[in-house]
Amino acid sequence: MKISLGPEPLALPSPVWVVGSYGANEQPNIMVVAWGGICCTDPPCVAISIKKTRSTYANIIEHNAFTISIPSKQYLIETDYVGIVSGLTTDKFSTSGLTAVKSKVVDAPYVQEFPLILECKLLHALNIGLHTQFIGLIVDVKAEDFVIGDNGFPIAEKIDPIISSSSEKAYYSLGAYLDQAYLPGGVLLEHKHDETLP
Repeated sequence: MKISLGPEPLALPSPVWVVGSYGANEQPNIMVVAWGGICCTDPPCVAISIKKTRSTYANIIEHNAFTISIPSKQYLIETDYVGIVSGLTTDKFSTSGLTAVKSKVVDAPYVQEFPLILECKLLHALNIGLHTQFIGLIVDVKAEDFVIGDNGFPIAEKIDPIISSSSEKAYYSLGAYLDQAYLPGGVLLEHKHDETLP
């Protein structure tokens, strides 16, 4: 039996992404976001939602750019720390031990240690309510060679990302590989086809 929980942001799990931007005097800054996802294939775009009170909000508006660095679970401590402190009072890179790299294609920094990076130009900013959704045009994706699979693209298992559960305020890691997309459902398609045969 399903129980009504009311209108809550409970699409679980959520990503754990580290968003990079430049602040005052080109100070590199990072923050953790959970509200985000790919929102368009062509052109390739990603959406993140940030409160106006965050320093990253003003940074993105000023520089029209941001990066998304996707951490592996081995960087859980550093990632959680980045989500706890404010960029207004703390140099998050120096205190976390992470390394800021200046993007060559957008006006924003990314995290050297993290295996997958999206470099984005700001395309749209939509004021929704408590959060503003920033839609970024993905200008380039950078990936460490060890996370690239035989198809030339990153493999989730090799990235070993952190995911989160907002209802628990908890972190998780990925579970076991299940199957290739578009294959398991094929069994039902074949069964449906058989039913239509005379």
